[in-house]
Amino acid sequence: MLYYAVIFLIIALVAGALGFGGIAGASAGIAQIIFYVFLALLLISLIASIIRRA
Repeated sequence: MLYYAVIFLIIALVAGALGFGGIAGASAGIAQIIFYVFLALLLISLIASIIRRA
């Protein structure tokens, strides 16, 4: 999932450099959402593993 966030970030950077503002904004928004979902799933996984050990 983090891989897809990085891919969308790269697409946003390239689109921004080429002057495609709408595509760059959309790609950056998607990358940000995917990154936050990744962080939430990481925290849930860490908490679950701590609870299982106890």
